[in-house]
Amino acid sequence: MTPGALIALSIPSPSVSGFHIGPVTIHFYALCILAGIVVAYLIGGRRYRARGGRQEDFETVTIWAVVGGIIGARIYHVITDHELYFGPGRTWYHMFFIWQGGLGIWGSIAGGALAVWLVCRSKDLRFCDLADSLAPGILLAQGIGRLGNWFNQELFGRPTTLPWGLEIAPQHRPLGYLQYATFHPTFLYELIWNVAGACFLLWADRHWRLGRGKLFALYVVTYTFGRFWVERLRIDPANHVGGWRINSYTSLLVFAAGLVLLIWMLRNKPGQTPPGTPEKVPAAEEQDSDADEDRDDDPKDVGDAGTEG
Repeated sequence: MTPGALIALSIPSPSVSGFHIGPVTIHFYALCILAGIVVAYLIGGRRYRARGGRQEDFETVTIWAVVGGIIGARIYHVITDHELYFGPGRTWYHMFFIWQGGLGIWGSIAGGALAVWLVCRSKDLRFCDLADSLAPGILLAQGIGRLGNWFNQELFGRPTTLPWGLEIAPQHRPLGYLQYATFHPTFLYELIWNVAGACFLLWADRHWRLGRGKLFALYVVTYTFGRFWVERLRIDPANHVGGWRINSYTSLLVFAAGLVLLIWMLRNKPGQTPPGTPEKVPAAEEQDSDADEDRDDDPKDVGDAGTEG
């Protein structure tokens, strides 16, 4: 098949990546991230309220999660691409110029999770309940954010002759690939995976009644499994160790950690507890329960009393 025929069958890339309002440039990449945040907020808020949580608590957590996520994303980018900011001919303080681009999703997840945990500690909220409420929306938001890579013609995969190959303009092709016109649309692969994963999380939460952090652990496993394979397709410049991109190792390690955590939770933390339920049974209720057990030695009744819904 001729290159012209391949381009005719391929997915076109946008010719513009933003627009201007006076002296201000609005990037579609930023709008995609913002749209993802809004979607995660709406889905997460509805799920948290359905679990008995308060909207004002969720709003506070969301604000700090966004702040922590942006800071974490930038820190991860600077660490993994430090040569862009440090060394001969580089300007180190440009690492603070976040508007010039450069965010790492792994840092965003870590920074956002840390911010949520700190807010939960300060407001005496359940971190696991908030994490479970947010998980499906976060995964969907990550998929929406990938549309920004499409507008920027970046982070695509190896050359391909498949009919859904992504057409990339010559000025956006990396060195060594200038002769190729169509590439794997990794943004689309991850978008489809994340949307399907978000639907799976919603289904799993409804049918399996996951809770106490198990749904968030399942989110981690779901996202990292797909991200690992997408990462193996990408050809954009990145630091490598042993022939693998650093993000490939990160995906694999986080997947393993999430899987171990999920298995441990399934074995040791059964059931689902609404956000309004206290962590411990009040002492008066414990005494009443002990008195009831003393009056009734039937093993069957004792076993039923310990079952969680």
